[in-house]
Amino acid sequence: MNFRALRVLNEDRVVPAAGFGTHGHNDMEIISYVLEGKLAHKDSIGTGSTIVPGDVQYMSAGTGVKHSEFNASKTDPVHFVQIWIVPDRRGYEPRYGQKTFAESAKRGQLLLVASGTGDDGSIAIRQDVNLYATVLADGESAKLDLAEGRHLWVQALRGEADVNGHRISAGDGLAASDETSFTLRGAGAEAELLVFDLA
Repeated sequence: MNFRALRVLNEDRVVPAAGFGTHGHNDMEIISYVLEGKLAHKDSIGTGSTIVPGDVQYMSAGTGVKHSEFNASKTDPVHFVQIWIVPDRRGYEPRYGQKTFAESAKRGQLLLVASGTGDDGSIAIRQDVNLYATVLADGESAKLDLAEGRHLWVQALRGEADVNGHRISAGDGLAASDETSFTLRGAGAEAELLVFDLA
């Protein structure tokens, strides 16, 4: 909790036909990333969708949104992470976005999936954050250089990886504030990582 603008990163596993009933949020950028299964979403701004692995879902709660999330399957579990990012100001109009990113575009490289600018086909969010996804086989690596004064958070979603000599496994997070050059390397079981470049 509370690393720069990154407020929360929750990892959830939901059994079939269960989930989170209607509840409210405001002034929060909410991103959901599914690893397994199907996650059904409904909200008070008229959106209803089901997200699956490869999808990135975005909801800017702004002045207030109510929503629910349920496992869309009656037989299979759903495994996903939900990210809360504090927006750059309060009181935005709520909005929703969703995009599918091919796994092949993440393999062996960092793919920008959400950003404050919407660059390179990423989902535009209301904060100065670049969020990358990557899938790294054993020994495969990707590099990231940050501007001076920016900060890194890496979340290991599955597998194992090495970040500048520090080993992380599924469920681990790694924060860095005094370095600007990073090498992320798969280290054993295939790794899937979320990488945050934060102001």
